[in-house]
Amino acid sequence: MQNAMHTDRERCVRAVQSKDARFDGWFFTAVLTTRIYCRPSCPAVPPKPQNMVFHASAAACQQAGFRACKRCRPDTSPGSPEWNQRADLVARAMRLIADGVVDRDGVPGLAARLGYSTRQVERQLLAELGAGPLALARAQRAQTARLLVETTGLPMADVAFAAGFSSVRTFNDTVRDVFALSPSELRARTPKKDQPPAPGHPAIGHPATGSAAPATGGTLQLRLPFRAPLNPDNLFGHLAATGVPGVEEWRGGAFRRTLRLPYGHAVVALTPRPDHIGCRLTLTDLRDLTVAISRCRRMLDLDADPVAVDDQLRTDPLLAPLVDKAPGRRVPRTVDEAELAVRAVLGQQVSTAAARTHAARLVTAYGEPVDDPEGGLTHLFPSAEALAAVDPASLAMPRTRRTTFTTLVRHLADGTLHLGPESDWAATRAQLLALPGFGPWTVDVIAMRALGDPDAFLPTDLGIRRAAGELGLPSTPAALTVRAAAWRPWRAYAVQYLWATDSHPINFLPV
Repeated sequence: MQNAMHTDRERCVRAVQSKDARFDGWFFTAVLTTRIYCRPSCPAVPPKPQNMVFHASAAACQQAGFRACKRCRPDTSPGSPEWNQRADLVARAMRLIADGVVDRDGVPGLAARLGYSTRQVERQLLAELGAGPLALARAQRAQTARLLVETTGLPMADVAFAAGFSSVRTFNDTVRDVFALSPSELRARTPKKDQPPAPGHPAIGHPATGSAAPATGGTLQLRLPFRAPLNPDNLFGHLAATGVPGVEEWRGGAFRRTLRLPYGHAVVALTPRPDHIGCRLTLTDLRDLTVAISRCRRMLDLDADPVAVDDQLRTDPLLAPLVDKAPGRRVPRTVDEAELAVRAVLGQQVSTAAARTHAARLVTAYGEPVDDPEGGLTHLFPSAEALAAVDPASLAMPRTRRTTFTTLVRHLADGTLHLGPESDWAATRAQLLALPGFGPWTVDVIAMRALGDPDAFLPTDLGIRRAAGELGLPSTPAALTVRAAAWRPWRAYAVQYLWATDSHPINFLPV
């Protein structure tokens, strides 16, 4: 277990007194006199240090009897960057909880995905975060409920079940406990212009019994927060330039794509803004809201700590000018780890355009058709099960790459290879390297963009070697790897800065 920031009292007090927004989500301040908890950047007058106690999670604050501040709304702060930069049990558990696993499969399902006993998972989370998996999932449900109460006109019963609560009574009690307001009072406090009418669908069924109609969908407008700075150029540029026709597109200043989700599918439009990412989600089932938000945040790397990353990379005098020129670069990731792995194989030793063409053919032939209310998007990316049924002879690629492709999708389809938030990075790397046609480049692309390893590095990539030569860095893979040791644990971000020296479309925000 690592020494979490909330245990460094002196540092936390300084962050609260300076209202430093960089630490929002890293820890939460609970005030003993008012019994509320805040984010470090709360605009209210800071409490006296002797009245402050610090917790690692909103769930721990709630479990200790504190209520969310109505001014700074700590439940809407960016997530802790710890869960994206660590690969231990607690971090993997937090990523799965954010993906809604506890709500769908319970704590036993969470433990099974992690390969540990329920008791081990509960003990580790409680020791580090002050809250177990049920409390953490409850806090997440409360946040989702607040979002639905404030941004839709859905009846409260529908909100309750869409947010994952087992009953309206539990929903009401939780909202009162966490926000010190009833659901109706929360909605009344929201300006009317922020409350679109209900989507007009039938009532949402009870997910626990399955006896009623399934939850129905609608369109929601959301704001996804992040820690500044955020440079959108390579982030949205990469997603747009490599977008698969039918599944992804850039339109009207937004990156749009389809999402495969546990209860249905969705279409999302993500628009970069100076202080947030605009998110328009059209869901076929509102129970997928939490998962959709979590996956969009992971794809855009919104929970990163750019100040820590850039400060480390600036210690290299040859990288420092790149960082100073355009700080806050993120790693473009994915909403579907299996999809990214397939696309990494399709992109082996071919151009970006050729990789898109290969992927588009698979989408047309094997993808699931969807309706896009705005037009332009036509399919979900094919599932591993669908791709496992592909006739290898129909693939327009060299025989060795066909073998790589068919082996990968077979392992994904039969469950012998898992790529997801719960993945152990080292073990998954070893498993991928054992597959035919998987070399270090392919494995590290998957580690960087699918698994989310912030230290994944691509020393054999031609773009990286070219950039290294131009900057005066060693250009041979072995020597560059030695030099890059000083950039750890943020080498995936160094890759983004090195790639950005090129004029490739992935480095530019589309117009």
